[in-house]
Amino acid sequence: METSIEKKKVAWLPVLIISLFVGGLGIDRFMMGHVGLGIVKLLTAGGLGIWYLIDLIMIAMKSDFPGVEWEY
Repeated sequence: METSIEKKKVAWLPVLIISLFVGGLGIDRFMMGHVGLGIVKLLTAGGLGIWYLIDLIMIAMKSDFPGVEWEY
């Protein structure tokens, strides 16, 4: 039996701007619907900056995130 996961439509440009300026606080992950990862990112200060940088690059490249469909 195949289960389809409904994807949340997320506006790409606002998430990119938020990620650029306050991505270390995990707000970009909250906007994408990844609450648990947003909390972890907040508590670790963006993974000491490494997670922040990786997420920024991945969002800029419009990479696939689980449960996220980018809107333009």
